[in-house]
Amino acid sequence: MELDKVIIIKKKTAMEELLFRHSTETQAAFYLKTAGHSNEAYQSAHTVYQQGLSDTVSIIPRNIRSQVVEREHLSTYQFTKKDLVVVVGDPGLFINVAKYVGEQPVIVVNPDKERFDDVLSTCDIPGFPVVLENALAGRMEIEALTMAEAVLNDGQKLRALNDLFIGRRTHVSARYTIEHQDRSERQSTSGIVVSTGTGSTGWLMSFKTWTESITEHDSEYPFPVPFDRDEDHLIFNVREPFPSKVTGTEIVCGLVTGRYPLVVQSHMPEDGVIFGDGIERDYLEFTSGKTATVRPSDTRVNLVR
Repeated sequence: MELDKVIIIKKKTAMEELLFRHSTETQAAFYLKTAGHSNEAYQSAHTVYQQGLSDTVSIIPRNIRSQVVEREHLSTYQFTKKDLVVVVGDPGLFINVAKYVGEQPVIVVNPDKERFDDVLSTCDIPGFPVVLENALAGRMEIEALTMAEAVLNDGQKLRALNDLFIGRRTHVSARYTIEHQDRSERQSTSGIVVSTGTGSTGWLMSFKTWTESITEHDSEYPFPVPFDRDEDHLIFNVREPFPSKVTGTEIVCGLVTGRYPLVVQSHMPEDGVIFGDGIERDYLEFTSGKTATVRPSDTRVNLVR
């Protein structure tokens, strides 16, 4: 793969968010003090992140085109096949980025090892020069991470690296018909969560823990959890299904593959949504008449290891 541009993805720090809300450092410091928080802690985290971002950008050779992109602009940014994506931040930032990139390799640089987990990091700042040199020379070890993908009957599509949520925007019950492996059921629930291997250590693990705790471990969760991030399947769970004269509770979890997708038909006149990785503002409207087909995406995230 020929790479001719480096795209650096950054995020606003907590201090920058506070300054946006309160306009000045003095007002932000006063707000933190009255809330019982340490201004020094926020400022220290901000300084370390900004220094890490600056160091990362300075390592990129001058003869290579580069651009810094804010997380907030990802939904409208057009990546090309010749981009090398460099995420500077924590695992959450990488997860936010994943749904927007294509087959481009992604390097995740951890700029603050004291505060950020390394679970999805490629390297830290000192290790970045070698990783970058190898990537630009085509010498990369890639971990292809499986994504979940929901496609509506009108052609709209949404991907997620951790989980997809299908349900209502509010706490009102979600109503839909679920179909999986020749079984179909009308349901009223708190929504459906579809998890990947990357997400299987989070939300999915809580489903497993809850299932085994209420049965006092007499009944194990039916699938191995967690599972590998490159596994070509997903696992769905139904949240709090309610039995009634017209809704059932038989289909509560299952394995989703390309051959056996999950199909959900909405019966929600309003507020039905599908969103990924906890990003509620970036969603598909999922109201009455719409049908979603969920399966592992053909597009994988190419994480440089």
